[in-house]
Amino acid sequence: MFTFMRNYVVTFAKSLVVGSTMLVPGVSGGSMAMILGIYTKLISSVSSFMKNKFRNSLFLTIFLAGSLIGIVSFSKPILHLIETYPMPMLYFFMGAVAGSVPLMFREAKLTKFSWTVPIYVAIGFLIVLFFEMSPISNVTTNDATNWYTYLLLVVAGFIAAIALVLPGISVSYMLLLMGLYDETMRAASEFYLPFLIPLGFGLVVGILLTTKLLENLMQNYPQPTFLIILGFILGSILELYPGIPQNEEIFICALTLILGFGIIKYISSKDV
Repeated sequence: MFTFMRNYVVTFAKSLVVGSTMLVPGVSGGSMAMILGIYTKLISSVSSFMKNKFRNSLFLTIFLAGSLIGIVSFSKPILHLIETYPMPMLYFFMGAVAGSVPLMFREAKLTKFSWTVPIYVAIGFLIVLFFEMSPISNVTTNDATNWYTYLLLVVAGFIAAIALVLPGISVSYMLLLMGLYDETMRAASEFYLPFLIPLGFGLVVGILLTTKLLENLMQNYPQPTFLIILGFILGSILELYPGIPQNEEIFICALTLILGFGIIKYISSKDV
């Protein structure tokens, strides 16, 4: 009973962290879940929901509650810290990314080096680079509110779901690329259903389809899958990297880098 309660307390704590960083530019919710060692369980609970409804419902409810509380309670303070102390905070996140590398190798069940290892990592890295550099057409609702606009919102929701599920691709950044970030924030604050319903529908469909595919890949091809995911995570550093700090800030950034690495290395070693 104690172990059961402990596992769900740890799940709630990790979901708080995922939610609190989800709206931070350049930080992927999937990456943070992977970094904290909760990603595989999350994917499995969604894609295999019907196999154990009670256990999966309990896990997803706790994760969702923690994520929502994290978004509401901690996103603004974290964004404020990034705006006030951009270099130290971004180096902290970079350290957190580095701290997840041992977990990726462990999940990939990598026992010896192979020439395919850097290839798989490079594939993931290049996929994220493509998303960050490719011009995606803007999707807005300013011009019309017809079926075509709703269809575009469903497609946008589907694309956002892929970014939500895949580590290394920031949902906020993907919404910015599609020209939907400001409108999504406004629609959410005003609870504007004609915008939110088609977007949410595409998001749900995208999550269901993507998670099932990912679970199959992680079960049947763990090594290439987790190495490509490692490439996703490393590719997200391009969005985080703020440049080289100057003067005394070098020491502060070095400290936050080490701190981020140590915290995530410790947390990710705790199973849920």
